[in-house]
Amino acid sequence: MAKKIIRPLHSEADYDVALNEIGRYFENEPKPGTPEADRFDLLALIIEDYERRRWPIEPPDTIDAIRYRMETGGYTQADLGKLLGSRQRASDILTRKRPLTMRMAWRLHREWGIPAEALIAPPRSRGRRPAA
Repeated sequence: MAKKIIRPLHSEADYDVALNEIGRYFENEPKPGTPEADRFDLLALIIEDYERRRWPIEPPDTIDAIRYRMETGGYTQADLGKLLGSRQRASDILTRKRPLTMRMAWRLHREWGIPAEALIAPPRSRGRRPAA
């Protein structure tokens, strides 16, 4: 039986068909280097592309990313202060009284492994409407 040509996904119906087909490969995994393995890889790529376009995941807010890393890494505000130069500076950053500088962002990225995209993203509006 000839397999259907793999095409980009344009609708939820296309997505459901692709998910159904790739699901069968999880039940009976194809051997690497075979046409079936190539088909599996192509299905995975088009599904990933559709999901990325349909349900994009925005990077976290800068301060939320710092707080999350502090929580998961066991870091304290004092640790952040040492990294940024002072406890007061760390407090001002966490309370949004002071913006994060590029130097601070670089240190947080390099020392704590926080993704640069999360540290240099423009601030999100906090419910304010733009001036007319």
